[in-house]
Amino acid sequence: MAEFILTGFGDEIDASLDRQMEVMDGLGIHFIETRGIDGKNIADYTPEEAGAIHARMADRGFGVSALGSPVGKIGIHDDFAPHLENFKRLIEVAHAMQTKYIRLFSFFIPENENPADLRDEVMARMSALVEANRGSGVQLLHENEKFIYGDTPERCLDLLKTFAGDILCTYDPSNFVQCGVDNKAAFEMLKPYIHYMHIKDSVYSKEHAALDRGFDKVADTHRPAGQGDGQVKWILSQLKAADFHGFASIEPHLSNNDSIPGTGADKFTVAANALKGLLAEI
Repeated sequence: MAEFILTGFGDEIDASLDRQMEVMDGLGIHFIETRGIDGKNIADYTPEEAGAIHARMADRGFGVSALGSPVGKIGIHDDFAPHLENFKRLIEVAHAMQTKYIRLFSFFIPENENPADLRDEVMARMSALVEANRGSGVQLLHENEKFIYGDTPERCLDLLKTFAGDILCTYDPSNFVQCGVDNKAAFEMLKPYIHYMHIKDSVYSKEHAALDRGFDKVADTHRPAGQGDGQVKWILSQLKAADFHGFASIEPHLSNNDSIPGTGADKFTVAANALKGLLAEI
């Protein structure tokens, strides 16, 4: 029987970890995908500090579903060596927080360059991350993100096949919408590799499409799950039919959408209830 374990990005509620846990507890959610904690990115914590955070969370009945890390979210021409060293420390942070997942990306591609021409460099960097992680017990999860190498299903599949289980997929329907991708086709292509879900939705707007290279233009296209063009309900139903067992992580990105009233906690609640509604329907 399929199981969707609810989790979410607590920093979309509030910078304070205590407030994140308060709101999530009220929603019956007891996992957090850690990204921002007490105003500091997870990548900036030491393993010792991360262990203390985990103890605070465990005292209130919370676990860490994944590190929502920024690994791979630098330019493909940026200096990789310090980034790799920071990643090695993040593996220790994952151990300290007792999670087996680290979310990562596949490097920003300049607007005026062809991703195909940069494939070898992308794969070399991803290979270095995989080798640094080998034997750690941590599973790397690649998220499809706007403007990176893996912002199309074809290039995501290329990466996932190349690393054959060393990297699996965190699937984000909203990000594909904002890249002008058909989510049904993308899901069918990536389905064997999907291990973790990010739950947010978007409406497609050619004016606001990420292909137009405008991060500042896409925020107002975000919607609660099922209210956009991300085929979220259909994807969840397909996962249920495939006996999916894993995390569904609420990442609303509704803070800049004035059509949805409320503050961070209010909008996170709207997003959580939208997901719960879809899960009840499938």
